[in-house]
Amino acid sequence: MERSVHIQRMIDADSYDLLVIGGGATGSGIAVDAASRGLKVLLVEKNDFAEGTSSRSTKLVHGGVRYLEKAVKHLDKEQYYFVKEGLFERGVILKNAPHLTNKIKFVTPLYKWHELPYIYSGLKLYDILSGKMRLGKSRLLFKNETKQKLPIVNDKGLKGGVLYFDGQFNDARMAVMLVKTAVNNGATAINHMEVTGLIKENGVVSGAVLKDNISFKQYNVRAKAVVNATGAYADFIRKMDDENAEPVLKVSSGIHIVLDKKFAPTDYGMMIPETDDGRVIFVLPWEGYALVGTTDDPTTIKDHPDVTENEIEYVLKQISKYYKNPPRKEDILSAWSGIRPLVKDPDATTTEEILRNHYIEVSNSKLVTITGGKWTSYRRMAEDVVDRVVKEFSFKAGPCITVDLKIAGGENFDPEGFKILKNKYNIDNDIAIHLHKSYGSLAEEVIGSCDMEMGLTRLEKEHPYIEAEVYYCVKNEMVVHVVDFLIRRIPLGLLDKKAAKHASKRVLEIMAHLLGWDDVRISLEQQLINERFDGAI
Repeated sequence: MERSVHIQRMIDADSYDLLVIGGGATGSGIAVDAASRGLKVLLVEKNDFAEGTSSRSTKLVHGGVRYLEKAVKHLDKEQYYFVKEGLFERGVILKNAPHLTNKIKFVTPLYKWHELPYIYSGLKLYDILSGKMRLGKSRLLFKNETKQKLPIVNDKGLKGGVLYFDGQFNDARMAVMLVKTAVNNGATAINHMEVTGLIKENGVVSGAVLKDNISFKQYNVRAKAVVNATGAYADFIRKMDDENAEPVLKVSSGIHIVLDKKFAPTDYGMMIPETDDGRVIFVLPWEGYALVGTTDDPTTIKDHPDVTENEIEYVLKQISKYYKNPPRKEDILSAWSGIRPLVKDPDATTTEEILRNHYIEVSNSKLVTITGGKWTSYRRMAEDVVDRVVKEFSFKAGPCITVDLKIAGGENFDPEGFKILKNKYNIDNDIAIHLHKSYGSLAEEVIGSCDMEMGLTRLEKEHPYIEAEVYYCVKNEMVVHVVDFLIRRIPLGLLDKKAAKHASKRVLEIMAHLLGWDDVRISLEQQLINERFDGAI
């Protein structure tokens, strides 16, 4: 999956069946679905794959507990089926990407007696809706058992808790592996390739003008169908098609903070069922740290949204009452914000009330737009889009096969395979687990991508990420910038900005050597590193 090879493939192609704009969860999922049905597909992304919202999620594969509560309270069938669909798709993701996912146990600590039966009954319904995809049985916990499972919890006034199960995943690596899966099925995919205009023939969209944001070269690409899967930027592409198009999105921001592992609730996640303003916040064990989020506030669109002081104070305030020793601002190791593309609902008074379901539109000039939805439902969204495209453009294509299609690295995955890596290559246990869970069946390719003795060197002393990954990701995962690697191929930048900036020196040395960078390019990379790790990720 070398970028230069894919650019040349694009240049050599006369045209494509489908041009997909946007390399996040939705766009990469569409590329997988369409390519696996036999369509000729080109996927382009103006930044890095999953650089936007798709790498800034809560890392949960879930049906949506809070949506279920609304469905029951308001007898809302749409919310109900949205949750049911999400729970089915949760099972599909865990089955098809076993290397990137895991089951996670949650405990909801409760401080009022009447909350115990209320929350328990809701989570039992969550189990029932999961059907055959159920991950475990929810149950009530007495006070002592709640404290045992959540040693960090504030036990003053604690009445008990509820245990339930959900899914967790590595979102950025999932997106990269989806792109790799699409490529394995014949698709062409290029990151840092921006759509600057649409090409029309007889009033119908028939391609796009592309600008390579690395070489600044321009290309015209022809396609029978063009899909706008740009998330929060969907209205920008719609305006390219029709300058009078009415916006369909209302965007909101969701921030996450990362705390030291001492604030992580052991092997259990903690679900805070209702904040002061009626939201849900999760505290999750993630990569040995505590991941906390998220907020839901109206915002404006930008590539790397800032995390405001007010947002951080809000999150710390909401979780503090649940901790024996509440975290403080100085305990935050990293923070980031993602922008949710929400389909406008004229009756909603807040962004938190807007349903996260997806929306498909075909314009008068045949531009197809998909927006809304959530990570868990990416596969179903892709299926719906490709079904619509096949019908709209009379394509000859096979049926959707993604319900049973393994994601790259998930083929022949052995849950205990890390032990083989550890013994075969004499590597530390944490490195073996990391490689196994990040690359799956491709882990040995990573180790063999450079001189083994040098490649097994840690990039940071306290972290399991190794130099061989830089070599592998540059050659096989289209890493263009140092920050692409440190934030989206490995999660170090999201976990600990200080450690990531320190590691960037060695990553920069390796990439400069591999890619033949001159002093000007090295200087530009250093500037980008400073911007990301001194500011918003």
